[in-house]
Amino acid sequence: MDKSITLAEKLLQIKALQINIEKPYTWASGWNSPIYCDNRKILSYPFVRDYVKSELANMILEEFEDAEVIAGVATAGIPHGVLVADLIKLPFVYVRDKAKGHGLGNQIEGVIKEGQKVVVIEDLVSTGKSSLKAVDALKEAGAEVIGMCSLFTYEFPQSREALEKANVNLKSISHYSALLEVALKQGIIKENQVEELHKWRENPENWKR
Repeated sequence: MDKSITLAEKLLQIKALQINIEKPYTWASGWNSPIYCDNRKILSYPFVRDYVKSELANMILEEFEDAEVIAGVATAGIPHGVLVADLIKLPFVYVRDKAKGHGLGNQIEGVIKEGQKVVVIEDLVSTGKSSLKAVDALKEAGAEVIGMCSLFTYEFPQSREALEKANVNLKSISHYSALLEVALKQGIIKENQVEELHKWRENPENWKR
């Protein structure tokens, strides 16, 4: 089975992905959303966690075979990054949203050397802003970011454009299109709700219910 469908099924099963068009969720950004994704829940389900770790490892080995370092984006990208780095035996670092205000003032924690080829791990890509902030920090440290892997992406036009502009190659295990396909098949959503869910994806910032 298509891995994007398989992971969407698993995320719905453990309620890491939830859909509610009638009572939308409010994101930290203030956006209204019919979808809520909390991939931290994966960590509490060993078999789902193993599946994600294995798929991430396969993705890195197939798509970014020159990778020398794995970098997790704080905070939700850290555990998955650690797991996959351990599996494929590569060094691991993580990137904070901003430099610490005390101690050494690090934004990147761990050891990274000039010119090393890095793959960034994100749990979720929405607009791509936090992901690209991490990419910029790694580049400033002298690393070469050769790609990014995520567990799930909303496939927003904004993120696609931002990542293309930054020349970042994103590969994701699952995505919004797979979620809709599975949710429709399982009866979580109805046929007449699909169009509304597509509208949200195309213009999430201004979507109202």
